[in-house]
Order: sequence, then structure tokens, then C-alpha cells
Amino acid sequence: MDDAARDDVKRRLRRVEGQVRGVIKMLDEGRSCTEVIQQLGAIKAAVQQASLSMARTYACECLAEDPGKDQVKLVDELIDVLSKAR
Repeated sequence: MDDAARDDVKRRLRRVEGQVRGVIKMLDEGRSCTEVIQQLGAIKAAVQQASLSMARTYACECLAEDPGKDQVKLVDELIDVLSKAR
């Protein structure tokens, strides 16, 4: 994984980490269920974007790095991993 892709995923995950801390604080403050659920949805979306960034990197780097590899097998592995992450 190149540095730019790694930094992108790390940045996204740090943002998620901050969002999780924010939700914990919201719970401690007794904020409304609606507000908490909205923030949990934002966390879910942010994690999904981090996952997509990793999948994009996998597709660009792993699938392209060795044309001799079984491309169908690599794509199947990617789809399998993505389906488990849902």
C-alpha cells in the first residue's frame, strides 16, 4: 500500500475515532436518542468510506501489480471480503 493511500485510510479512521468519542460523550450528557442514532449513522458511513478506500487500493495495487496472477480469483477474494464487511 502506498503512503498516500495509507494516509487516507488513517485520516478517515481518526475521524471515525473522534466521532465515536463524540457519541460516548453524547450518551454521558443524556442527549436524545435521535441525535445519537444520527451520529451512529455518520460513523457507519465513514467506516464504509474507509472500507471503499481500502478496496480501491486493493483493486489498483494488488490486481494490477502482477498480470500473471489469476485476476478472477483476486476479484472473487475482494468481493468475498467486501461482502463480509457489510
